[in-house]
Amino acid sequence: MRRAPIVLTATVLGTAGVLLLKPLTTTAAASASPVTDGASSTTTSSATSTGSSAKDGTWTGAAETTRFGTTQVKVTISGGKITEVSTVQLNQADPRSYQISVDAAPTLRSEVLAKQTAAVDVVSGATYTSDAYEASLQSALDQAGFAAADGSKASTDVSNIQESGGH
Repeated sequence: MRRAPIVLTATVLGTAGVLLLKPLTTTAAASASPVTDGASSTTTSSATSTGSSAKDGTWTGAAETTRFGTTQVKVTISGGKITEVSTVQLNQADPRSYQISVDAAPTLRSEVLAKQTAAVDVVSGATYTSDAYEASLQSALDQAGFAAADGSKASTDVSNIQESGGH
């Protein structure tokens, strides 16, 4: 009987804490609006100083669909370098998948900007998101004629993701 008030108080405080918890909102969530045309646009066309034939501009990759939803990425290339990567669509099949994708997107973006390639490491727990992100990004880079300095390329085939993988 001495433990009852302590257990009851802890239960009430725990329940109140869960009910007051607000979902995490990030800039990736705000930029996850669907695109109607999937077309790419370029602003200028020029050869880079590294000898690559990449064209400067903004390119939208193919929409890649997995069992957790559709992912589509937009990339900006300037001076032969990837200067910006953003999501156009992000897995929205269910709230949990969306949250996992929103959490993984900034990590993928920073890896792409640092390594200057779509072939980056998969985010743990976000396998489907990572593979779809990389495939969409690689299709945009292919449209721009961008080649990574190390020659690496990400796969554009998301159908080979194993069913045992994470989001």
